[in-house]
Amino acid sequence: MALITRISRLFRADIHAVLDRIEEPDVLLKQALREMEQELAQDEHRLKVLSHEQEQLVARRTDIDQSLIDIGEELDVCFASNQEELARSMIRRRLEAERFGKYLSRRCKTLQQEISGLSLGIKQNRARLESMRQKEELLAEEDSVSRREELLMVPDISVREEEVEVALLREKQKRRGS
Repeated sequence: MALITRISRLFRADIHAVLDRIEEPDVLLKQALREMEQELAQDEHRLKVLSHEQEQLVARRTDIDQSLIDIGEELDVCFASNQEELARSMIRRRLEAERFGKYLSRRCKTLQQEISGLSLGIKQNRARLESMRQKEELLAEEDSVSRREELLMVPDISVREEEVEVALLREKQKRRGS
């Protein structure tokens, strides 16, 4: 059983090696670059969405804080007028607003952590993308240099006089013999 497993691993390894040789590294590199750019664009879009959501939460939290101030003033009026039932209603609104404010604060904190993590990831991905682009440029330069060298490496086709004379003698011998 172990022998069959080893043979199958060797067979798979050989197939993968053949596929690696068939695949063109420059094409794979370009595809990887496209995928990285696409992922980076998605992350940047997500960062914008999260930032917008955070701005909305901050604005909502400001509204809640102002509402708490207003409720406090209304409570003062209720107690001054001996309106205990109305004061209970205002206290209920204040408690609800405080709870909602706490929720908004927690959500804001969570969003800030997500934004920080995503920003760091985007920064790292940009650095990797730039590194990959530099590798692509190097590969393209190497390809163009090797192609130029291939074009410049014209085989030596010059013929020396001695070679012409020897070829002439051979041709004469062939013709005499026929």
